[in-house]
Amino acid sequence: MAQVKFTSILITGASSGIGKALALEYAAPGVHLALTGRNAERLAEVADAASAKGAHVLSEIVDVMDRVQMQAFIEKADAAAPLGLVIANAGISGGGTIPDDEATRDIFAINLAGVIDTVLPAANIMRAHGQGRIAIVSSVAGYRGLPSAPAYSASKVAVKAWGDAIRPSLGEDGVGLTMIHPGFVESRITETNDFKMPFLMAADKAAAIIAKGLAKGKREIAFPKRMVWPVRLLCMLPGPLFDAIMARAPKKK
Repeated sequence: MAQVKFTSILITGASSGIGKALALEYAAPGVHLALTGRNAERLAEVADAASAKGAHVLSEIVDVMDRVQMQAFIEKADAAAPLGLVIANAGISGGGTIPDDEATRDIFAINLAGVIDTVLPAANIMRAHGQGRIAIVSSVAGYRGLPSAPAYSASKVAVKAWGDAIRPSLGEDGVGLTMIHPGFVESRITETNDFKMPFLMAADKAAAIIAKGLAKGKREIAFPKRMVWPVRLLCMLPGPLFDAIMARAPKKK
């Protein structure tokens, strides 16, 4: 299978975790990186590290929930170097087990609306170019709503369903779409977990797996396999049995 080398890449949520690791994975001479994040100090550190590796870096603090800001940043990045890859990675986690909890609203706003605000303008630009790839970061928790993390898992289920739904029409215009489903990866999201996380993976290892899959044009990248398949089987269980098992699962704060 022919592999694609991306030389103009936009990554949201690039100031930490998987986003940061991906920025440094792709950073190299001749590569244009457009990076957004929520923390100015951390984002500047990532931009400096990527620049030190020879990449051309455009970095800005952009609210992924601000459609106007996001579209302007994406257009600016594309004007600097036509985008070949856009990774909608920005996301948050937390509790939100109560329906009217503010955390629930924030999680859905960033994890779902933030993805939409990134993907739609990027897709329009790539369709005009007749090429490119969009990657949406969901989660292994995105195969089914999980009682242990209701808002987080449901937001990831939503972006998975939406990404799968728009893939065929994007493909008609030469734009590929990849769904990414990581398990537990070392990040600011997982560092708050006070329970044992099976197969916890370093962010740089996760970034290498993702970059390899994207170069091959995979429609889905899910890892680690030792976690993915048990979760998929769990999600296929009948509702009452699924509920009984998940009632014993540790709750995400």
